[in-house]
Amino acid sequence: MRILVQKFGGTSLANPERRAQVAAKISETVSHGYSPVVVVSAIGRSGDPYATDTFIKMVSSIYSEFPKREMDLLISCGEVISGAVLVSTLQSLGLEAVLFTGAQAGIITNNCFGDAKIIRVEPGKIIKELEEGKVVIVTGFQGVTEDGQITTLGRGGSDTTAAALGVALNAEAIDIYTDVEGIMTADPRIVEDAKILEVVSYNDICHLAHQGAKIIHPRAVEIAMQKNIPLRVKCAFTDAPGTLVTCMQPDMSVGSDIIGDRIITGIAHTPNLTQIKIDIQNEENKSQAAKKIFKGMALADISVDFISVQPENVLYTVRDELADKALNILKNMGFEPEALPNCAKIALVGGGIADVPGVMANMVEALAESGVEILQSADSHTTIWVLVTKEHMVAAVKSLHQKFQLGK
Repeated sequence: MRILVQKFGGTSLANPERRAQVAAKISETVSHGYSPVVVVSAIGRSGDPYATDTFIKMVSSIYSEFPKREMDLLISCGEVISGAVLVSTLQSLGLEAVLFTGAQAGIITNNCFGDAKIIRVEPGKIIKELEEGKVVIVTGFQGVTEDGQITTLGRGGSDTTAAALGVALNAEAIDIYTDVEGIMTADPRIVEDAKILEVVSYNDICHLAHQGAKIIHPRAVEIAMQKNIPLRVKCAFTDAPGTLVTCMQPDMSVGSDIIGDRIITGIAHTPNLTQIKIDIQNEENKSQAAKKIFKGMALADISVDFISVQPENVLYTVRDELADKALNILKNMGFEPEALPNCAKIALVGGGIADVPGVMANMVEALAESGVEILQSADSHTTIWVLVTKEHMVAAVKSLHQKFQLGK
């Protein structure tokens, strides 16, 4: 049995015309001899009747501290509706289909409501239905605890569902369908000559996803990488080949890019950040002061990023909407923090960065030529990060994309 996992996002299922296109792709998969397992997201986006954000606003507007357990029960309904509508669409075309919730599909998670982690997948029921020739539809984004509590997997959770099922079922591939034609060198809304990447490594796309590229969830990539199952990011509305995410290069045509020789794969960006700076040079024990700062953030469930601990000060970023909360905590601990809101993090990602001289020099030169001030920087063997003001974000992405010739 040749299993193919296909995941369709909410925009792919938003209306009857798009659902018909999705059904046609599933039908084509069956005609090619595959047994498809189809993972669906909730229909539409915020404001649409059955979108996840619509459900959240429905109860949050009444009580802002709505319990996470009950929230998971509510927002899991979106994928159930989506899956049922798709089953109906497939049945109308003569394809026998069956719908499973995450729990029925055997997706077992921990009990971290709202952001649960998958512990294991028990795919026995799915395999039984596939053996009977049915198309199996699985609600993405959700699972169940050992004691039967419904959980959700956090933002991008349907990608994670697809990857977990692909690994558990030893699928030939995992196809992630979106409303774009693949993974691009930068956000095409910012860079007009952004190029679709035909092939990208697990490592590079995982870093791009972590740094703000929203095309696929990094957790999904990490799961698929466990068994080296190819991920393909495609458009639900065209026949474009999309982007292949893999650890190995497929048969290449003459003139194709070689992954290992590509210094920079792409540019990602994360807007709406606040840089926080705390002066610790007068603290008797600087290490204890830094520990106190980050422990305070952790206890308040505030995620910090872009961390720089120096003898004189501690620097880090938080999301703009969490800045006031973070600053109040620091003041209550006796610190006098400074805040710079409306910042953006730009990430230059590429497995070829390591041991290549001149990458940082070219980055600094490109930003300087565009009048972009670097507020903070950091690097690893695969990524270079800079923090800039949000007003400089677009100029920074464009100048770097041009400097490293990613559109060619």
